[in-house]
Amino acid sequence: MELWIDLLFGNWIGILSIATVLGTLATGAFVLTLVYKKSHEND
Repeated sequence: MELWIDLLFGNWIGILSIATVLGTLATGAFVLTLVYKKSHEND
């Protein structure tokens, strides 16, 4: 486990990969929220 923490947070590549994954999840959640609101607009 210590190896994984060192790989993820020990250098900029790991931090940027985590930021990329979190940004992708946030963008996906935002788009899904927009689609959900648009589909329930006339109800």
